[in-house]
Amino acid sequence: MSKTLWINVTRTNQDDVTFSVPTDEACSLLVSMERAGIDTHYHCRNGFCGACRTRLCAGTVEYTTDPLAFVRPGDILPCVCIATSDLDLEH
Repeated sequence: MSKTLWINVTRTNQDDVTFSVPTDEACSLLVSMERAGIDTHYHCRNGFCGACRTRLCAGTVEYTTDPLAFVRPGDILPCVCIATSDLDLEH
């Protein structure tokens, strides 16, 4: 049985967005954010460039592949990770 995770995204100068993601969904967090209507900056979709870098305020993610771009502590690359718990993000 699939569990539902809740993702809350705080955006600068825009309304916050909260959306759900089923745990059996196999797409990246970046794709989930796009499906929720969140305009997300990206280039490579493979963890190389770091353009999609997003602040992880609460929750946990799992990387589906190790990112090659530098990732500061507290940041994630949504293009190469999936949520493993409810998340609070700053984007």
